[in-house]
Formats: sequence, structure tokens, C-alpha cells
Amino acid sequence: MRLSFKGGVHPQEEKEATSSKSIVQFPVPELLYVHLSQHTGKPARPLVKAGDEIRGWQKIGEADGFISASVHTPVAGKVKAIETVVHPLGMKSPAVIIETDPEKKEVAKLDPIEDWQNTEPSSLVERVKEAGIVGLGGAAFPTYVKLSPPEDKQIDTVILNGAECEPYLTADHRLMVEKAEKIIKGMKIIMHILGVKKGYIGIEKNKPDAIEKMGKLADDEIEVIPLKVKYPQGAEKQLIKALTNREVPSGGLPFDVGCYVQNVGTALAIYESVVQGKPLVERVVTLSGYPLQDPQNILCPVGVPFKSLIESCDPLWEDIGKVISGGPMMGIAQYDMEVPVVKGTSGILVLTKKQAEGPKELPCIQCGRCVDACPMQLVPTRIASYGENKMAEEAKQLGAMDCIECGACAYICPANRRLVQYIKIAKDLIRSSK
Repeated sequence: MRLSFKGGVHPQEEKEATSSKSIVQFPVPELLYVHLSQHTGKPARPLVKAGDEIRGWQKIGEADGFISASVHTPVAGKVKAIETVVHPLGMKSPAVIIETDPEKKEVAKLDPIEDWQNTEPSSLVERVKEAGIVGLGGAAFPTYVKLSPPEDKQIDTVILNGAECEPYLTADHRLMVEKAEKIIKGMKIIMHILGVKKGYIGIEKNKPDAIEKMGKLADDEIEVIPLKVKYPQGAEKQLIKALTNREVPSGGLPFDVGCYVQNVGTALAIYESVVQGKPLVERVVTLSGYPLQDPQNILCPVGVPFKSLIESCDPLWEDIGKVISGGPMMGIAQYDMEVPVVKGTSGILVLTKKQAEGPKELPCIQCGRCVDACPMQLVPTRIASYGENKMAEEAKQLGAMDCIECGACAYICPANRRLVQYIKIAKDLIRSSK
């Protein structure tokens, strides 16, 4: 077991502001903006219309296609409208706008499956689908699809990702400290569905309290592995390499090497959907950054505007220069503070005006540091140049589509080249050329 991978970088962790802060519940606002697209794939099909009275946890969007996910309302209320509103990914998409009624406590709970050990895996997968669960590590891929690998792929290892290597973010850390038992049970449900008897939980060594909590609950089937602190340790392929020494082939997926990887937050959501009958209607979001005088880990209903969450952390508005959905390495800068939280919102990072300025971009000096740092063993500077010059075929030949967009290359670049930006352009050109 390597406990790490080739390449990577060591950015400042910046986690101390929230790593020891317990999760707090955010109060329900008057309005929620619940997007019908909170996942990879086709947007959900709306099941409600303006004027409808809805119960808490009620399904308001139906999965529309194989790669899609259902959407539920966090609380009761009345549908004000279905309108196109800004999305954290930068575009605008349809959302159900809900006038909330927190006084109505009744919820549309799914039937709990307490005896899941003796339940058919197909029924548990259907429950995960019905609950609208998606990967909470960032990609938001529909979990029921991931739990249905091709029959010719033999899965022998389940891996829970507790690395949380992105600077500033501590949501998964706090979940492992505060919800360890439920996470372990969620992992057991995953293993039961896939028929697997061996599981690993990878946690970076900078989270000793989480390692201790999870380790006490592990058993003969589950092993908690402390990992070296290095970014992007939590990337799926790098985690597999560190824990099993298996290499996912170019263009391949974890099940090609017998592995299934899921985020610890997703394991918790699976447990809650199966045992408690709760759909995915809320998630923990880390609010951090120097303009926030009271950074927090907040359990937040989906649909809450970023501005409301930021206001709850006592911000110095005059010093805010940029707001990012996610962390500083892979997050996306926002242009509208009314953008709502979606299932994939792991954090909201608030930068100062000085931080937001960023260094001036200079010509590449051919130093090769990006090549050494790339965890996918690519040549980022060359691929980026092809993207910048709209040379799709050349970028494809150098493996552009294998880039995981982790940002390690841009972080280490002494010329401050916007390498990830140019590589994304190359990938878009390759996709559009098909």
C-alpha cells in the first residue's frame, strides 16, 4: 500500500478556521430556489406547478432518463414559480421557487428499510434512486447509476473517500467526527449492494480526530487508512492508487480495476435514505475565508442563496473580492450572490480583494514543474497551449481528456499560466468535434 501517488502539490491547508467547529443547522429562509439540475446528466422533470402546496421532503422533480436524479423539497410550503435562475456552475437553469412554511412539520418520508441486510440489492438501489442521492464529493453523479456497474465488471473493493484534500474545506472532516457510525453503516449498505467484503476508508493524516472516530467503528471488513497529506489525494484515481496500487487505465473507470469509490457524505446520505427514509434535501457546506469573522460548517437545505449563508458568518462585505463555490483549487467563481446551494455545493470560499487580484500571467518558461506535479502524468503546458490555440486533435493526442482539472499544474506554475482554463477549452473543443 503506497498511501500516496506520483505527482501532486502541497498548498497551504487553511483548515484551522473551521476544522474544530461543530456543524450548525441553518434556519429555513422564506424562499428556497431548488434547481431541477443538481447532478451530472439530464435535469429532473418538474412534478409541481405554481400555486401547488407541498409537504416537506416531497418529490418535486422526477429523474428524467438513465443519468438523471430526482429532486425533493427540504421543507413544506407553496410553489411560487418555476423560473430560470443562476446556477453555481455559471449557467442559468430551471428551479422551483418555494415559499416555505416551517410550521408544517409533516414530511413525505420514504418507507424505512431497517432490515437492509436481508433486502435485495436491487431494492436498495431503487431506494437510493428514489431519494435523489448523488455523489457529494463534487461531481454529483447519480449514485444509483454508480451502484449498477456492468455485469462483466467484478467489484472486490469499496473505498470511502475521507481525504478532503482541498484547502479550506472541512465539511467531510466534521461529518466523520460527528456522524461516524452512520457513515460506517452507509458503507456497509454499499458493500451489501455490491456483494463486496473488503472496504477501505482513506483519510489524510491532518484529520487525527476523524481517523480515531472512524477507526473505532471499523471491523474485519473495513479498514481505516491514514494517508499522506498531498493534493489531490482525494481524486478518485489517485485514491485507488494510494490504497490498492491499482491504476485505472486511460479513459477507464474505477470498476475497470475492481474498485468502487464514494464520498463519506454520500455514504451518510445512503444510510439516511435507507434506514430513515430521508431523501437528499440538505448537505453540510463549509463557509470559510478571511473576510468571514465567524466561519462555519453549516447543515444547509438545498436552495438557500449563497448571500444568506455568507451573512450568517459575520462578513466584512467591504473586503470581499471574490466568492467561490467549492475550494480554491477546483472551485468556480460566482458572479451572483443569489445563486442557491445545490447538492454538490461542498463549500463557499470568500476571498479578500487582494487575494482575488491574482498574479499576472507570463509566458511559459519551459521549466517542466507542471509535468512533475500532474497526478495524471500528462504534459499540462503543451495541452494548454493546444487549447489556447484551438488545436483540438493535438490536445487529444496528448491525453487532454484524462485531465482531472485538479489545478495542481496552475498552482505550481512560476509563470502563473492559466493552465486549467486552457485545458478546459481543449476538452470542450474535443467534445464538440465528435
